Amino acid sequence: MNALNSEAFTLFGQHVIWSDMVGNTFGLAALALGWRRSLWTWPVQFLAGIILFGAFFGHLTGSAGKQAVVMVVALWGWWQWSRGRKGSGDGQIAVRFATWRERLAMIAAAAAGTVAVALFFTAYPKLSWDPWPDAYIFVGTIVAMYAQARGMVEFWFAWLLVDLVGVPLNFANGYAFSGFVYVIYGALVLWGLRDWWLRSRRAGRPVPEGAPA
Repeated sequence: MNALNSEAFTLFGQHVIWSDMVGNTFGLAALALGWRRSLWTWPVQFLAGIILFGAFFGHLTGSAGKQAVVMVVALWGWWQWSRGRKGSGDGQIAVRFATWRERLAMIAAAAAGTVAVALFFTAYPKLSWDPWPDAYIFVGTIVAMYAQARGMVEFWFAWLLVDLVGVPLNFANGYAFSGFVYVIYGALVLWGLRDWWLRSRRAGRPVPEGAPA
């Protein structure tokens, strides 16, 4: 792991380390596979989580915790999609919009979880240099991956909200490749959002009140 945490090259004055670059490359592949609703998104995401956990551990506790969550949820997501894709008609997971009850539950869980984790990090400062953004990333990732595992279109919105904090935090703490790669992440998220959105409508599921037509 020491070799993976060594510097690979310098880009625009930012030092890029191997684990940051390799882990995020696998993360990009996992996101692209998720867009295509491929079951392989989960094992690739699990592998990315292992590598990035090693990159962040001891430096960015929230980001390292995020990767630990990624690995656990990747196992659950694999199980969920293995079951759910059987009824989709094309052998892949069926996608849908969340109900308003599900949306409100996820928002409430994200808010309460962020406050709880941030207070925990604040009480134990050795665990985090940036308690609130670390907590936001940690909890937001749980919510996003839960929505992905359930085939909810809102998963893409949740990732965008996590990245709004994650990108500048990565740049500020020396993980340049993570910051640069999220530009590509953003494009994939928008394309994936459009694809899942259209599929949910073609599947004949009702769009919740307030969702664009």
